[in-house]
Amino acid sequence: MKVARFVRAAGIAGVMLLAACGGGGDSEDKAAASVETVRYLTSFNTFGRDAYAYVAQEKGYFKEAGLDVEIKPGSGTVDVMKLLAGDRADFGVGDFTAVLITVAKEKLPVTTVGMVHQRSLAAIISLEGGGIAEPKDLEGKTVGDQPGSTVQVTFPVYAGAAGVDASKVRFVPSAPPALPQLLGSGQVDAIGQFVVGRSLIEKAAQGRKAVILPYGEVLPDLYGNALLASGEVARDKPELVRKFGAALFKGLEYSIAHPEETGEILKKYQPTQDPAVAAAEVEAMAPYVAPQGATIGAVDKTRVEANIKILTEAGAIPAGLTPEQVVDFDVLPES
Repeated sequence: MKVARFVRAAGIAGVMLLAACGGGGDSEDKAAASVETVRYLTSFNTFGRDAYAYVAQEKGYFKEAGLDVEIKPGSGTVDVMKLLAGDRADFGVGDFTAVLITVAKEKLPVTTVGMVHQRSLAAIISLEGGGIAEPKDLEGKTVGDQPGSTVQVTFPVYAGAAGVDASKVRFVPSAPPALPQLLGSGQVDAIGQFVVGRSLIEKAAQGRKAVILPYGEVLPDLYGNALLASGEVARDKPELVRKFGAALFKGLEYSIAHPEETGEILKKYQPTQDPAVAAAEVEAMAPYVAPQGATIGAVDKTRVEANIKILTEAGAIPAGLTPEQVVDFDVLPES
């Protein structure tokens, strides 16, 4: 697996020149001034699946790139996109399918600048004994989820592919941190989650086994989470996009190679998180990050076209959406 490395030649040359001139305090002031502040949103709270951003922070990858990154928890793809579009964040993470649907319908000025998961992790999770063993069993049931989440936005496409009557499934608005407890206490029949959430769910359910209905089983061509940027940032600061993407994906690469350490790093930054549960999520996520030797962060235009075709034929988006409307191919990680 490779991670693109981006070097800001002008910045290095400037530092060398100042050093040669014996700039002292002025050199330090200018170096500090050259640090760029970045506002970043995780995809969904601060679970293990998003820990790689904290790894990039802890290992100094952001600092090495000249970035001061503020990491805040996101609350689902649509919410993340709206915050990016409203200039309340510079970068964020969201499910690519939900991104396609939202851009096609709402024309939000948000673009994809890298791919976190080469396959979709979206799923609906219930517990054994809860009356859900296969997709069709979802009819007549309640699903707890954050409004605008990947699972909810993509559900009509999944339901169509799985032979489920989507009108017979009721989504219950629920905050991301409360989802495992809502399921464990029986307040909902199932919840929207990622397939890597098994350990988190089973811990909250006090040992009851999770039943997972992965979207990827019926929609295998879909991408998973994507790194997103506001259209303005991608257009006006392409070098910033490249630097941030390189540092973040370096953290992702390190994370999946060191899941246990990643769990401890997450706990350092987010003390309420269980490092063992986080490590289990990261380990389960690894095959989705770079399957079959794919470059971490890479985006394939042909696959983007295939994703658009799937959603268009399912009636989830109107015809006419192009890859260039949802992906900035000029700033992607090098493959």
